[in-house]
Amino acid sequence: MEAIASPVIKVVAISGSIRKASFNLGLIRSVIDISKELNNGVKVEYVDISPLPMLNTDLEVNGSFPVAVEAFRKKIAEADCYLFASPEYNFSVTAPLKNAIDWASRPPNVWADKAAAVISAGGGWGGGRSQYHLRQIGVFIDLHFINKPEFYLNAFEPPAKFDDDGNLIHAESKERLKKVLLSLQAYALRLQGK
Repeated sequence: MEAIASPVIKVVAISGSIRKASFNLGLIRSVIDISKELNNGVKVEYVDISPLPMLNTDLEVNGSFPVAVEAFRKKIAEADCYLFASPEYNFSVTAPLKNAIDWASRPPNVWADKAAAVISAGGGWGGGRSQYHLRQIGVFIDLHFINKPEFYLNAFEPPAKFDDDGNLIHAESKERLKKVLLSLQAYALRLQGK
């Protein structure tokens, strides 16, 4: 019997932290590696939000956006679903992440009716409060977040979770990330009616 190929699911991964050794960017790098190991039709692409200017509708001229924003919006529109790595700043999402969300939600909203997942790493509750705020934002922009599994990681509790470059080295956390990715894939397919 011939194997049936899984449909390709394009995941755009966005880190709310733009720092090079960011733990949240390390989570995304790990998810990209996991997707390659799974080889099941999930293609994860990290999209850097640091080139985006701060939202300013004066920059929208004759129905177009700045070049960096147009490129970002195109990536968002072409994706099947999204993976946010959201650190927590002051009980909320970061300014760069909120800025990216706002640019892509300008009419026409290119986030709408797609699946999403959120992961986070940091101190204390591991960014968990930012996840709940991001889910609230998702309601307005018509994103559909997976409910489970949740993934938030206290990066500072022993044993070590990351190396000095921000790469995830904790095997148990990698397994948890795999479950998030598989859940996101299943939900994206379900929303697409596949």
